[in-house]
Amino acid sequence: MLFPHIYQATHVFSPNHAGIKRKTALIALLLFLTVPLVACTREERLYDHLDANRPMLFVPASHEDSPVPFEIAAGTPARTISENLVSAGLIHDAELFEAYVRSIGRAQELKAGSFQLRASMTPAEIAEVLLAEQAPGVSVTIREGWRLEQVAQDLELNRIVSGEEYRNTAQKPDLAALSKIAPSNAATAPKVDPPSCCEVKIERWPFLDALPQDASLEGFLFPATYELPAEEPAAGDLIARQLDAFAARIMPLYLKAEADGVDLPVLYDVLIMASIVEREAVVAEERPAIAGVLYNRLANNMLLEIDATVQYAMGYQPESDQWWKTPVFLEEYQGVHSPYNTYLHRGLPPGPIASPGEDAFRAVLYPERHEFLYYVASGDGSGGHVFAKTFSEHLENVQRYLNR
Repeated sequence: MLFPHIYQATHVFSPNHAGIKRKTALIALLLFLTVPLVACTREERLYDHLDANRPMLFVPASHEDSPVPFEIAAGTPARTISENLVSAGLIHDAELFEAYVRSIGRAQELKAGSFQLRASMTPAEIAEVLLAEQAPGVSVTIREGWRLEQVAQDLELNRIVSGEEYRNTAQKPDLAALSKIAPSNAATAPKVDPPSCCEVKIERWPFLDALPQDASLEGFLFPATYELPAEEPAAGDLIARQLDAFAARIMPLYLKAEADGVDLPVLYDVLIMASIVEREAVVAEERPAIAGVLYNRLANNMLLEIDATVQYAMGYQPESDQWWKTPVFLEEYQGVHSPYNTYLHRGLPPGPIASPGEDAFRAVLYPERHEFLYYVASGDGSGGHVFAKTFSEHLENVQRYLNR
């Protein structure tokens, strides 16, 4: 028989058997006592970590403000939720987040469901959202460069709100009524850090004082993703959220540029130029260069001759179901009698032509300094442009890139 000593030790009674039973019982008791000790030690370590890093609860993971979908399945423990937040790039420190929700006695109250979070939210703000009772809602995305009629068309097509109601409210806004609509919550309101240069006190839309009489809200309707109430959302709910987002995302940029000593046009003119840059620039990196061309042509009292402004005047094209007519010839532009026709009228058009995003607005605040006065599409499918300093160079570029 192999290993007879093992067989004896395990199966044959010996005088030492009672001692073995006593030792086994003692080991079991020690293990029983050690488990809660380990648990206590981890909890203490979490709280020590919280005490040492508490200020980081109020520092976002990044300034990236794009919505990040985040799911919590029913029964998911706080530790796993914290680790998943790190994996999603929404926080940096899983132990800090877990320690925080445990310290306030609410680790078991993190809600199951679908959330729209942002890396620009602080860990404390994310905890507030995940602990709040969720109201069912409907998500809507407004794209950069859309004019308000396009937004209305999309809202109607997707049966989110009445397109006609949105268009009418935006074109003839009752600001007193809109301002009474409750602001959106922390989960959906875009976040931004106030510039360190100055304290930013943003009341509800004081920037609209710059709005000319009888002007629409074109340009102020910030493009982003919004959550609307599921129960009969109204156009005013969305417009109020868009204006809140403009206050949170655009105004700090303008105020910081002012504090930096940048020689700025008035806010409304910056918004007009940003809307032109948004519509003209397909390649994001070209926005500051195109903004520089606009400034140069204005400084030289030249006609801007911007296609996008004339297309805005031409409006919807039912034959193609588009808001940009193509093909189009210069002779057609000459026949468009509108103050938005920058081939005929000097200076800026009377208002914005779309909803610009942050990058287009920033490009106008900090344009590229150069001597270019012209640009033409490169025609290679990239969406890029070729720039020129003189009209003769521009004509050569037109021949080379458009007529090939």
